[in-house]
Amino acid sequence: MSAVGLRRSRLSNGLFVLPFVAIYALLVLWPLAKGMAISLHDHDLLSDDSFYVGLDNYVQLAGDEVFHQVMWNTVKFVLISTPIFVIVSLALALALNRPGRLGALLRGTFFCASVFSVTIITLVWKLALMPERGLVSQFLNKLGLPDMALLSSDALALPTIALVTVWWIIGLPMILFLSALQQIPSDIYEAAALDNTSRWRTLTRITLPSLSRTIVLVAVIEVIREFQVFPQIMLMTNGGPNNSTRPIVQFIYEQAFMQLSLGYATAASQVLFAVMLIGVSLQLWLERDRKGVRQ
Repeated sequence: MSAVGLRRSRLSNGLFVLPFVAIYALLVLWPLAKGMAISLHDHDLLSDDSFYVGLDNYVQLAGDEVFHQVMWNTVKFVLISTPIFVIVSLALALALNRPGRLGALLRGTFFCASVFSVTIITLVWKLALMPERGLVSQFLNKLGLPDMALLSSDALALPTIALVTVWWIIGLPMILFLSALQQIPSDIYEAAALDNTSRWRTLTRITLPSLSRTIVLVAVIEVIREFQVFPQIMLMTNGGPNNSTRPIVQFIYEQAFMQLSLGYATAASQVLFAVMLIGVSLQLWLERDRKGVRQ
């Protein structure tokens, strides 16, 4: 192929990806650049006044104790919920990966909660967690255990909301694991059965290695999603008690739409994006490192 023909071929190939690149730049790169620019300004939502302040917003965030608290709350929520999501959804997928009506019914039952709105889920759980009259309190009383105001405890409120979140949206990671399980060739399991391989050895030597990419995918999805936790906390505790459940997204919302400090809120959102990027990159790097060790 001549040099002219090669250039034309490259140009025509580039035209195929041009719509994607244009939409990606419009919806991702441009908002990122615009957000970074706004974070360097003192911007008031009530007026068009905007003053360049450089890194002052980031310096103020570094010394803001409330921001430190909400950042730690968010990280703690991710550390609590993500391992539970991966382990429980994988266990459910392994238990329900079988033909028959019962398996289909149970799969649908676990998945259906994820299609409900956050308003319905939080209303149901707030009623269930009510002190003295709630379903959880009555169950504890039947067992002879003391009543616990879970949503009013500084130590227990965030783990309680994490468990509610897992109950609510466990369906999606479960379906991802089910799909991956059904892609594993049945011949491998038949060969393992002929060799009288135990269930535990089959799980650890065949199933889990075959699911490694899906495990990473689920973990990354949940890290990204749980770093953006907001509505269930807003509706269940409004960040209380004593800011013990207040996430960074609520902090950004309050700074932007209640304090009307758009530049400061945007700086906080840039910090959130950087933390999410670091967390996901670290997760992918650790998984790649494990693969390199196994090879």
